Amino acid sequence: VQLVESGGGLVQPGGSLRLSCAASGFTFSSYTMSWHRQAPGKGRELVASITSAGGSTNYADSVKGRFTISRDNAKNTVYLQMNSLKPEDTAVYICKADLFTQYTYWGQGTQVTVSS
Repeated sequence: VQLVESGGGLVQPGGSLRLSCAASGFTFSSYTMSWHRQAPGKGRELVASITSAGGSTNYADSVKGRFTISRDNAKNTVYLQMNSLKPEDTAVYICKADLFTQYTYWGQGTQVTVSS
């Protein structure tokens, strides 16, 4: 099982980034996918989630209206489009896969830094 994130980097406040998480080794289309983030000295928090068929999404209040989660089950990939980035969005962004409470997989994360 692998979850490999990409797309992170350094961006100025107000800028945009698109994160990708490529999955392999499990039946991607059956899993709820989510993005989490962890800033230095803080706990891990849920940013956004999307159900297996993509019919329902959920967002943290802090990112509503700015971030969009989506998935392509044909490509086994989940995305996080991040717009209007703020310095407080700086964190390691981590992809997670869940099949009810039976199976959970985490990626290694990709660093996002928002700074001028």
